Amino acid sequence: MIQVDQKKEAVLLPIYGSMVPFHVSNQQDSTRNNYIRIIFSVITLKNQGAIYLKEVTFRCKDSKRSSEVVQAIKTLRRQVNARESERIERGTLVNQEKLQLAGNKFRPLRLSGLWIRPQFSGRKRVPGALEAHANGFRYSTTRPNERVDVLFANVKHAFLQPAEKEMLTILHFHLHNHIMLGNKKTKDVQFYVEVMDAVQSLGGGGRRSSPSAYDPGEILEEQRERDRKNKINVDFNHFATRVSALEFEQPLRELGFSGVTDKARVFIVPTSSCLVMLTETPVLVVSLSEVEIVNLERVVFGQKYFDMAIVFKDFKKDVLKINAIDTSYLEGIKKWLDAIDIKYYESKANLMWRPILKRITDDPQGFIDDGGWEFLNLERSDSEPEESDQGYEPPDAEDESESEDEDSESESERTKKKKKRTTEEEKCKRRLSVRFLEKIMDLSMFRLQLFFYNNHFSFIIIYIIVHNYDLAKKKY
Repeated sequence: MIQVDQKKEAVLLPIYGSMVPFHVSNQQDSTRNNYIRIIFSVITLKNQGAIYLKEVTFRCKDSKRSSEVVQAIKTLRRQVNARESERIERGTLVNQEKLQLAGNKFRPLRLSGLWIRPQFSGRKRVPGALEAHANGFRYSTTRPNERVDVLFANVKHAFLQPAEKEMLTILHFHLHNHIMLGNKKTKDVQFYVEVMDAVQSLGGGGRRSSPSAYDPGEILEEQRERDRKNKINVDFNHFATRVSALEFEQPLRELGFSGVTDKARVFIVPTSSCLVMLTETPVLVVSLSEVEIVNLERVVFGQKYFDMAIVFKDFKKDVLKINAIDTSYLEGIKKWLDAIDIKYYESKANLMWRPILKRITDDPQGFIDDGGWEFLNLERSDSEPEESDQGYEPPDAEDESESEDEDSESESERTKKKKKRTTEEEKCKRRLSVRFLEKIMDLSMFRLQLFFYNNHFSFIIIYIIVHNYDLAKKKY
């Protein structure tokens, strides 16, 4: 009979009449179908000459018993893998000082009824309280194992987002180094309160879809919700103001825009030093001081949406893409980027950023010599303009160019040459006038008879043209 030892984390298998223990971490999979099949992880690279047990199969007449054994093995494997993953992640954490509790000298600042994100493991959530102590915050619930400390020195950015058009009032901390929240490693910790409960009527519509739009009960309920929202916002603002060790930033909604950062469309807002989206998970926090450039992609006339690519100063980090931004936000985003002194470019198509960044990291000096990011500049001309000094010179200007080269030439000679050049230009214009009159004469003499018979006025016009032609010919 197969036995599962929870204490020793092993599975006892009957082999040749003896119970042989196998640690659960060596097992790759377990299946059942009146047979219990256990597949082991085989490492053949280190000891190629060793003999390993790769797979065992046991027949079981009782299908219920086989299901219990397989389920117990899988549960034990899941627990052991989670423990090992947590141990590995904790080994990569940066050591931090311990939280100094307030003690009996002064009462710590406290906000109660808060939820936390990411949440602790477990099916049922429990709200907790956030306290401000001497060198950090502590969040705890009624459960003894649900507690997390956030030190002031580890906070890179602190945000306070009051509930305006959202249903949440949020305190968010973006950290320098990761911390463990339960068995998860995270760099963003958020505490929030739902200021309004989503209420659905029995008819399937919202609270405002009741038959009477002026129900006194509905009006009182809405007033209570507004009062509750205002009270929560005031409490959060008072808490953030009293914590003098940190400066809380508030999002600037008037500069916000909607886009897609993960899967759904969200509203992204700038702060004084960041670009954030805190209402949905996963959250977005971009430090503007770490941004190298911003490239606005798919900016084409008539296009409804465009994308934003944020390139960081650390070229080893992946480029952050914000997709499907409405073009109505384009000018506002440009003005905001100009105000915070971040260089931006525009392109008509999406770029493949991984090979671009790889080329930069492989040859940074070559990237600088080639002009840096100017290959993204669409306004740059494809070729350099020609020198204006080497343009076309007319034949009539030979005397002028020679006179400019000779510094010893007198002013009177220059004046004579200038008059001579002017006279030649006038003669050239007169010759062109005579040629023009000759062409007119050819056409006029050809149709002289027709004009004469049809209209006496046309004959007078032709006579004037012929007379002017004779005078011009005699003169030149």
